[in-house]
Amino acid sequence: MQQNDPLGPILNSPPPAISRAEAMVLLATHYGVIGDMDRLSSERDLNFRVEGDEGRFVLKFANVAEDPSVTRFQNAALEHIAARDPGLPVPRVIPSLTGETDIPLASGSLMRLLSYVEGVPLHLAPPSPALRRSMGAMAARLTRALEGFADPAADHVLQWDIKQAGRLRPLLPAIADPDLRALCARWLDRFDTVVQPALAALPWQVVHADLNPHNVLTDPQDAGRVAGVLDFGDMVRTPRICDLAVAAAYQIDPAAVQASLADVVAGWEAVLPLLPGERAVLADLVAIRMVTTLAITSHRATRQPENAEYILRNFPSARAGLLALPGPV
Repeated sequence: MQQNDPLGPILNSPPPAISRAEAMVLLATHYGVIGDMDRLSSERDLNFRVEGDEGRFVLKFANVAEDPSVTRFQNAALEHIAARDPGLPVPRVIPSLTGETDIPLASGSLMRLLSYVEGVPLHLAPPSPALRRSMGAMAARLTRALEGFADPAADHVLQWDIKQAGRLRPLLPAIADPDLRALCARWLDRFDTVVQPALAALPWQVVHADLNPHNVLTDPQDAGRVAGVLDFGDMVRTPRICDLAVAAAYQIDPAAVQASLADVVAGWEAVLPLLPGERAVLADLVAIRMVTTLAITSHRATRQPENAEYILRNFPSARAGLLALPGPV
């Protein structure tokens, strides 16, 4: 790990080094589940898909650099969602044989077992107005389910959180294209002077904060319907409008920016109407999320070249989207 890295330890620490065989033993010992395992891609944790007689699950090993209170915050949020909106298609926390929601390991990692949510990853589904509206509606429904949830770890600092955009400048040199790098810098200027001062007056709550196309599932029988949401690892307390901004940032069609954004907003507002102050900063926050993606992924890819393909998976769409948006003024 690089010393004094702006991202801090959590986004620079590699996933836990636990073999498939070791994971199978831990799963059987603590959960009584026996089955086949396949490793899943992940930004910072170690995840396995489990196929067992009892069903399908996801076995998760938290990054050792993550504060255990943050992992437990994620579990508590999932349990809150299950109680508040039981029909929401999100993972459910599976207790261990002794009733625990996580198992501390000697390595410093926490092990968890979650239910497996079925569906087709959104990035494999054909874009459409119906899918964008469904994305907006699912994001709003999830945000509404998390309303009122509180946890001491909810205010942890994570660079992916849009409200932390002012901390991105040290990462910009990793963006190779000088014109793109300069555009990102201008957006950060606007964030500092216009957007950030407006955030304090908006509604704040815990949100998912990472509704990218790899964390959202669509219905195999209806490609225009969102059928599941995964990966609650970036949850944080922030202005709630940030969750809509994140979702919309990945749904922007560069050939139809305003229409595609309007689709996502229409879906959201069918569930959760926007306040005037939220509407005023939405387009800016969409752009800032794209800048966040470009800066963080470029920086991390230079430090973890062996994982660069996965890290940079959303870079092309963020670049195309940012270039298609009206520039900052």
